Order: sequence, then structure tokens, then C-alpha cells
Amino acid sequence: MFDAAFLITELSFKAIRSSGAGGQHVNKTSSKVVLSWDLPNSQVFSENQKARLLKKLDNRLTTEGVLILSSDDSRSQHKNKDLVIKRFLELIKQGLIVLKKRRPTKVPRAVKLKRLSNKKKQADKKANRKPPEV
Repeated sequence: MFDAAFLITELSFKAIRSSGAGGQHVNKTSSKVVLSWDLPNSQVFSENQKARLLKKLDNRLTTEGVLILSSDDSRSQHKNKDLVIKRFLELIKQGLIVLKKRRPTKVPRAVKLKRLSNKKKQADKKANRKPPEV
């Protein structure tokens, strides 16, 4: 598939101050981790794989093709870094999956007959509600 260890070396991380509750601690420590990865300049993937990732991650990429993810779930910078790396690798795995093309199949004869018999029953039910013709 791809070499995750080599891919991680292409990532750049930045630690910034996290928002939200936490008291004085949150004002002093930079626990939020922001990951950025330059897809067009990546050496890990072939041009085919890059095109697939560009298409799948289109709404997550900047105009230059840079993917930016962040994590501020934990108060620990190390945990946030691990979380954002896991999220990134999962995103890449999902982006590289090639879905099988659906082959349309013929509608089975039994299904057609069942549909027609249900139509016939419904028609008879409606016909029985009408007053008899003179």
C-alpha cells in the first residue's frame, strides 16, 4: 500500500495554544497540534495515487493542495500529536480505496412475477369496490 513511516517524515507539525476550558493552564501551554502535509510534493505516492487523493480529499485541501488537520482533544501535546497522526493515516487509507464498479444485474423472473401478481391483486381490490354495472 504505502510506507507510513516514510509518509510521517513528510508531515510538519506546529503546536499552538488550545482554546476552551482549562483555566490558567490553557493560557500557558501549547497543547493543540496542527498537522500539515503537502500532497503535490509528496514522494510516497505515485501520480495515480496522488490524483485519487486529490479527488477524494478535495474539500479538505487548500488551494495549494496542502492538507491541514488539527487536534486539541487532550491537554497533552504528545497525545494530540498521536491522535492527529492516526486521523491522518486513516484519512489517507480511506482516500486510496478503489471501489469496485457495480455490475448491473438482470431482474429475476420470480421478482417480476411477484410484482405483477401484486398489481393484479391491487387491481381486483379496486374493481370490487365499484358498484355493479347494469
